[in-house]
Amino acid sequence: MFTRIDHVMICVPDLAQGIEQYRRLGFNMHPGGVHIGKGTHNAIAFNEEDYVELLAIQDEAAYEAASSKGAGWGASLKDFIAAGGGIRYFIIQSDDLGSDVAAMRRRGVDIGDATEGGRRTPEGRELRWKTAVLGARNLLPLVFIEQLTPLAERRGQVLDAGNHPNGVYKLERGYIVTRDAEADAAIYAKVLGIPQPPLHRGTVIKSEMAVFEIGPTGLGIAQPYEAGPAADALERRGPGPFQALYRTTSMGAAARWMQEHGLPPPARGVRSNGEHAMLATPPIACGAYIGFVGPE
Repeated sequence: MFTRIDHVMICVPDLAQGIEQYRRLGFNMHPGGVHIGKGTHNAIAFNEEDYVELLAIQDEAAYEAASSKGAGWGASLKDFIAAGGGIRYFIIQSDDLGSDVAAMRRRGVDIGDATEGGRRTPEGRELRWKTAVLGARNLLPLVFIEQLTPLAERRGQVLDAGNHPNGVYKLERGYIVTRDAEADAAIYAKVLGIPQPPLHRGTVIKSEMAVFEIGPTGLGIAQPYEAGPAADALERRGPGPFQALYRTTSMGAAARWMQEHGLPPPARGVRSNGEHAMLATPPIACGAYIGFVGPE
């Protein structure tokens, strides 16, 4: 069963610079380690049960070799980063990936086998998982993961997991922009095995959207209805992931931290449920929209 969005993968051209920028946004980013055999490395900021991942190419030759064998993050990762980077995948957690892959295939979904992977932390710790990626007939910006290393052990790789200066403690929702939310939501429903939700209006990102509830997290398929963040993302990059919305204990504290570290005040808006939210824009969030929602 799919249990939540496990993490958001944000691809950046330079990992050290990405770490510095996300620290200015108030995330406790830490070098995560090297992806064995893929030529990439990452940085991690843990929340309560999900995390933010920054990923960059570390060794171009190793990356090219892995991509040629279908073992990397896709041959277009280099082009994606060159075009501005940002959110490349939402990674969906499974509690039994083999069973979920079999169920997807019974629904007619094109998906590869669950394969084991891992990375080595700077301290030499090996973290392990299984992943499955969608095939050419169902190319969606989703990767499926079953974590083989327990959460407590994964969080233990950093001293201050959570406790971010921006008050973030969980991922609320990830957003994928499209030109036809109704049609694309039907495809996501088939892949995820979740009934297709009705469209409703998102007033901050200015979109009609279908939101799939995956455990405590939501995945929104958004079609812009007027100028706004979703329309901007669609014009700049075309369909794909563009925003991660995080719940914080204090939007005021998050905004003050950003301003104290030289970032412009985040744009403000009101959600359809009446909650206030704010957005850090792609120029300051490495190609992504990063949203915050919570009390002042």
